[in-house]
Amino acid sequence: MKNLFLAAYLAIKEVLRNRGRFLLVALVIALITLLVLFIAALGEGLANGNRQYVANLDAQLIVFLEKSDYSISASRLEPNVVKSIRRVEGVLDAGAIYTSNTQIVSLPEPLKISMLGVEADRPGLPALLDGRYFRGGKSREAVMDLNVALRTDLKIGDEIEIRSTQGTKDQFFKLKIVGLVKGQSYFFAPTIFLSPPTWEQVRPQPESDLKDDTPYPNIIAVKLSDPTQIDEMSARLTAQIPNIEVADLETTINNIPGYSAQQGTVQTQGVFTLLIGILVIGGFFQIQILQKVPQIGVLKAIGASNGVVGISAVIQIIFVTALGVGIGGGMTYLFSLGFPPTIPLVFNGSRSLIAIALLLVIGPLGGMVSIIYAVRIEPLKALRLG
Repeated sequence: MKNLFLAAYLAIKEVLRNRGRFLLVALVIALITLLVLFIAALGEGLANGNRQYVANLDAQLIVFLEKSDYSISASRLEPNVVKSIRRVEGVLDAGAIYTSNTQIVSLPEPLKISMLGVEADRPGLPALLDGRYFRGGKSREAVMDLNVALRTDLKIGDEIEIRSTQGTKDQFFKLKIVGLVKGQSYFFAPTIFLSPPTWEQVRPQPESDLKDDTPYPNIIAVKLSDPTQIDEMSARLTAQIPNIEVADLETTINNIPGYSAQQGTVQTQGVFTLLIGILVIGGFFQIQILQKVPQIGVLKAIGASNGVVGISAVIQIIFVTALGVGIGGGMTYLFSLGFPPTIPLVFNGSRSLIAIALLLVIGPLGGMVSIIYAVRIEPLKALRLG
């Protein structure tokens, strides 16, 4: 206990006597912390923008067209498939989902959005935050997600105008906002939800589809009576319904175009940033130890043990690293308050805590070489008497 107290005293005393030097390295660590936390937030934000709607579906399985490779945009199912799925034993409910993209042109700046057709009271329709759901049929009513409200001044009761290319001509349709749901980004775009007949009427479509008023779903969200029987129900649906393939939500998300590659790139950036942090911290404390070799020699000559010297170096590294991480965390929070909602940054609690824990670990890890060097210093050689 006495050795620990002495080691802590020596470590903190040196930091206070050389405030400028240690503050400088703490600020460098703070910048590394800022970078790591923003990379983590960017990775979570990009992932969220890509998967948010699919990840929040009230379903366990997704049905695709056979040989579509679990790609939502490549899948186009027959309208009667959803009724067949609902009759399969073990299926609690199933909802068809229709996807397309469009643009709200009635705003000061046009906003690109995802436009999804979903069935009322079926899987695929998110929980309501405010207002009401759209009426069935060609009601020209829409429910917007929270991302639309954050990026615009739109509110329940407002009317929007969308542009839809049908055939070779641009058509304009007016929709009334009647409800609000939580964030439901789809393919990085904020989302509005329509009834299937309305979606079919206003969606962008080629000339060949203009004469057909039947909406064809891209995918079908399936809610199971027993959510634990995912594998069994997947096999049963594939066996009983022709021309389909079935995936769980995780497989569907991982097959979203670019999702896996995007997350791999962001994670690689985070790893390299941590490696840079190890090198920076290790290099600083190695230089620090080299500069005070005579002082360490004196300490050992008057009776200080290797344990005291080593623990003192560890405490010093932990203190400076924690100070830098604390400053960096505060800077990250302040910067995050000024970013607009269009920038995909999501500071996930668990992901940020993992990043901070790794940053606190890399301090002692980076300083390991200097700690070993300090312990191995010979007093006589340090004082040039050996």
